[in-house]
Amino acid sequence: MPEYRIARIGEVTPGKTKIIQAGKKELVLCNVEGVYYCIDNVCTHDEGPLGEGELMGDIIECPRHGAQFNVKTGEVVAMPAVVPISTYPVKMEGDQIIVTLEG
Repeated sequence: MPEYRIARIGEVTPGKTKIIQAGKKELVLCNVEGVYYCIDNVCTHDEGPLGEGELMGDIIECPRHGAQFNVKTGEVVAMPAVVPISTYPVKMEGDQIIVTLEG
């Protein structure tokens, strides 16, 4: 499975997000209380840019229609979305944050 170095530790502060490119995918790196999570940058409701939404704890809100998702699990926590978002494993090596995508 391909791995991508997407940021340095500390580059995304707690409570913040960063839109990143990993291969052909546009993802969002989220810092929840010092722990990093990575999700698709596409709302499953109408393809809104989740990385432009607000991160509230472990919940991200789509700026278009207010759908909310848990960045740890991908599950929908507020409509209008009903389909979960994809999440991707994140690990740290030295000062690098690395995401793994499916083959």
